[in-house]
Amino acid sequence: MAETQATQTRQEQLQLLNNALDSGHLIPVRNLLEELRSADIAHLLESTPPRVRNVIWQLLDKEREGDVLQHLNDEIRQSFIEQMQPQELANALADLDTDDVVDILGDLSQNISNQVLRLLDEQNRAQIEHALSYPEDSAGGLMNIDTIMIRPRVSVEVVLRYLRIRGNMPPNTDHLYVVDSRDVLIGSVPISSILTCDPDTPITQIVDKETFTIPVEMPETEVAQIFERHDLVSAPVLDENGRLLGRITIDDVVDVIREEADHSLMSMAGLDELEDTFGKVAATAKKRAIWLGINLLTVILAALVIGLFEKTIAQVTLLAVLLPIVPSMGGIAGTQTLTLVIRGMSLGHIGEGNKGYLLKKELAVSIINGVLWALVIAALVYGYSYYKDSGINHLHLAITIGGAMLFNLVTGVVSGAVLPLFLKKINIDPAIAGGVVLTTVTDVAGFFALLGLATLFFG
Repeated sequence: MAETQATQTRQEQLQLLNNALDSGHLIPVRNLLEELRSADIAHLLESTPPRVRNVIWQLLDKEREGDVLQHLNDEIRQSFIEQMQPQELANALADLDTDDVVDILGDLSQNISNQVLRLLDEQNRAQIEHALSYPEDSAGGLMNIDTIMIRPRVSVEVVLRYLRIRGNMPPNTDHLYVVDSRDVLIGSVPISSILTCDPDTPITQIVDKETFTIPVEMPETEVAQIFERHDLVSAPVLDENGRLLGRITIDDVVDVIREEADHSLMSMAGLDELEDTFGKVAATAKKRAIWLGINLLTVILAALVIGLFEKTIAQVTLLAVLLPIVPSMGGIAGTQTLTLVIRGMSLGHIGEGNKGYLLKKELAVSIINGVLWALVIAALVYGYSYYKDSGINHLHLAITIGGAMLFNLVTGVVSGAVLPLFLKKINIDPAIAGGVVLTTVTDVAGFFALLGLATLFFG
């Protein structure tokens, strides 16, 4: 219910914006923007065509540009950054968290990034340059260095006094991190313990030395898995010597999870997860043309296989009716397995120790379903051929379609299980290439099996 109401509200806001822009009255638009949070403004920008989007951006308060930029899709964010001077961009980024600044600067050219860095104050510049030295898709690229560290020999009262002097805490701070004089992590203390323990209690008595830690080079997908598995709100990031470098918080992990989900979904169709829904026609057409061209090549390959059996099709015209059935069933069965395996790989469920069992299990499933649906289609084709009295051997035709169905279902499922593992091994994203390769395999194998058996019986 809450989600439905939120969707209705967003649609009402869009309608108000469109009505105001159509009438030429921009004051209501400015007033609406002032009432919205930065994330909601970003959502509105992503939900409008480029012309309206640019008008909204021009009406936005300059002091809020940075907050809005951090919530935008990378492609749309880049379009706005291209309109900004380096000084304007530096001003917009000045008050953002280090990890958010790193995300934005990491997508810019080296030249622009360096210009913006030179315009930041010395302390921020040093922190951001250090964070930029780590890969964007690693824990170092995700971490925020704004972290509260305390010493083990102080008391709870000293920590409370320090926090009062500090005035505020970084967002999503649920633990304070205890470090030694070399900033090597000793453990963590929950905020709840600081608030509820006797003020004279030494920190050494309440420190948790079993804190979950994140190596700075860990891939962001593994970071997300750790957060999900252990229900973490934040986690410290350490270098190879155990020194505390910063922390990762749940809001950044949610972004990673969403990006991974978008990537898996969009890649199945050959689209970029950062695709602008309302992007320019020429740019969108160019991106999709590449994928369509690749698919055309696979279709041509399947057509060439059919061409090899032209005489058989001419002799048994009923094969033309049956041709779509076998590759379609194999493709669906393979896609089910492909999706399952890609999901298992992304969650870290599949490795060297269990992939053998997975392949055996999927092979068994494919044989069971293959036999079942081979018998079903064979019976249907036998009955149809008998009813039509097509003048050919009804039993041979039933065996042909049934055998091809069994062969292609097994081929599709085994390919769906093996392809992601193979593509991952040669550093190709299975989510992008897996679907195309699988479709090619099931189409070619299905046509070849059906027409090959038909040639054997009727050729």
